Amino acid sequence: MKDRVFVKFFHRSDGTAALEFAIIAPVFFLTVFSMLAYGIYLSASHSVQQVSADAARAAVAGLSQTERQTLARDFIEESMIKHPFIDAKKFSIQVADDAANPNQFTVTVMYDASDLPIWSLYSYAMPDREIVGFSTIRLGGL
Repeated sequence: MKDRVFVKFFHRSDGTAALEFAIIAPVFFLTVFSMLAYGIYLSASHSVQQVSADAARAAVAGLSQTERQTLARDFIEESMIKHPFIDAKKFSIQVADDAANPNQFTVTVMYDASDLPIWSLYSYAMPDREIVGFSTIRLGGL
């Protein structure tokens, strides 16, 4: 009698779907949350790089390093109002002339991404909380 109960118990398949779900679900949700987090992060990273390129284009009209810095800051403050994940107040902008080539300057934009909603998700390893984008512009054309 006892042998029959054990044999019946081991051949039942009533809870296999629930057991498989309990084993696979954590890995599945971790992967989905990681894809969402990286998508948001890459969107913000692309926006920072695009802003640095656009700020460099706007700053090319400046005659001095100080004027280029002002033009770049003004452009970023005016252009980043509508982005859903980017706060324009978290930008740090540097405009520096190239020491090796006096006909070039570089606009470096650093963004503190610690307020993005991705850091509270349970996900795989995430990238750095500071996003950096830079663009180099040549003065006077080719």
